[in-house]
Amino acid sequence: MRHEPAVGAAAQTGLLLLLGTVTGLGPVGWLTGLAFTVATWAVLSRALCRSWPRPTPFGPANAVTLARTTLVGGVTALVAELFVSRPPVVVLVALTTVALALDAVDGQVARRTGTASSFGARFDMEADAFLILVLSVCVALSMGPWVLAIGAMRYVFVAAARMLPWLNGPLPPSMARKTVAAVQGVVLLVAAAGILPRVPAYAAVVAALSLLVWSFARDIRWLWCVRVPGGGVVAAAREAARGRV
Repeated sequence: MRHEPAVGAAAQTGLLLLLGTVTGLGPVGWLTGLAFTVATWAVLSRALCRSWPRPTPFGPANAVTLARTTLVGGVTALVAELFVSRPPVVVLVALTTVALALDAVDGQVARRTGTASSFGARFDMEADAFLILVLSVCVALSMGPWVLAIGAMRYVFVAAARMLPWLNGPLPPSMARKTVAAVQGVVLLVAAAGILPRVPAYAAVVAALSLLVWSFARDIRWLWCVRVPGGGVVAAAREAARGRV
């Protein structure tokens, strides 16, 4: 058994205790936070055990991602509490801000320490995706359920890939994809914080959703071109040459 998931679960429980003291976190928030803790422990333990008998080194970059996941658990608990009460928005904003900032740290740590791995990349991606989903739920409470499309899009893509295996193909690195993903978190955070007036906030979220649709459509087109026999690879190479990936 690896100790890292247990450390993460302990840190998550400690954060929930702190939130209970500072914000008066109620039963809904506590139950949601504990469910997140158990789910994270189980999924992370399973992923690490799959590497047996050659254990995957956890490394400093994954430690940063685990710390970010702990913050995401706190945000999840606070958003769940919004359904029944009004916890301080400033605490939610603070946790989210730090979590988004750490998203730019773990990748740099992995590269500088030479500890980049497929496990770390997947761990980072799942933490990002779940934070965006939780933030979309938060913003949807004030703007409407259409905002949930931002958080659900990645999970819909994963579900579609189970029926259409060609969607599981590898994608080339893309700064545009990374930028669009980062924009989602920042825009949803600003909307949740209530910094902008209502109309500009709506416009910003609509723009973020439009960018996300464009990004997914571009990636799906790439995967389709690579999939098509007799010319798909050529078409993909042409796209790459034009700087579209």
